[in-house]
Amino acid sequence: MKTEIIISGFGGQGVLSMGKILAYSGLMEDKEVTWMPAYGPEQRGGTANVTVIVSDERISSPILSHYDVAIVLNQPSLDKFEPKLKPGGILIYDGYGILNEPKRKDITVYRIDAMDKAAEMNNAKVFNMIVLGGLLKVCPVVSTEGLNKALYKSLPERHHHLIPLNMQAVEQGMSIIKKV
Repeated sequence: MKTEIIISGFGGQGVLSMGKILAYSGLMEDKEVTWMPAYGPEQRGGTANVTVIVSDERISSPILSHYDVAIVLNQPSLDKFEPKLKPGGILIYDGYGILNEPKRKDITVYRIDAMDKAAEMNNAKVFNMIVLGGLLKVCPVVSTEGLNKALYKSLPERHHHLIPLNMQAVEQGMSIIKKV
């Protein structure tokens, strides 16, 4: 099975980190993965995106023009990537950053109010992990065990004490994602 994912939002939302953790999670489960970030001035608030492919077989190219899953965290990302979803694909969006909701009828659309949940948890930095939890609920490309291992592998040791909070955020994301 191969899943081609695009994650897109404003710089500072943890888009690239989310992709990196997802890719590491695939590696922890002996899957083939690619992680390809795209950013420029985005680190200062523009739009950043990352393409992640997780597969049971070799990946021929990390370059994609259409996706199985799109996670969009702002309106410019929705406008750009909704048309690039394959028919039957999955679109996940955070309700906070979207003004005009998705229009396509040939895809499955999910809303996750991750920004609100992060505020409720009193920690804006877990926003991306809440979104990642939502993804794993509707499209389990990796397991939460693989994700937990990936956090230990990808985060500096001085941040390992935050891993339980991050895993709690993943669980919260799994519980709040809703089909539209």
